[in-house]
Amino acid sequence: MPKTASLGHRVLALAIDWIACLLVVAALPGTGDYGSSEYGVWCLGVFVIESAFFTALAGGSFGKLATPLRVVRADRSGKPVELLPALLRQVLVALVIPAVVFRPEDHRGLHDLAAGTMTVRLEDVR
Repeated sequence: MPKTASLGHRVLALAIDWIACLLVVAALPGTGDYGSSEYGVWCLGVFVIESAFFTALAGGSFGKLATPLRVVRADRSGKPVELLPALLRQVLVALVIPAVVFRPEDHRGLHDLAAGTMTVRLEDVR
């Protein structure tokens, strides 16, 4: 049974995701000026879509793939996370509170509990 990834690894993956989203939104025309609320909303939208899509397709967001972490089903079935649970998970991450409130015994946040997922190190699932 794989253990959940450390908080440090998850924060690093989130930082990589956010920087990537900032760069993508900066390249898009009509997204507002850097630092504006419009720009922030675009970044958040890109983050939710990117991370949900990559989680369903490849097992983790761009940042998780780079760090090497993976999002897996908590039921240990080995099956990939489907798009709707991945989207639910990322919407809850975007709300912040569900991602920082977690169970102490396995360090799974409310977003993981709601989606039936867990974040693990790649070496633990091979």
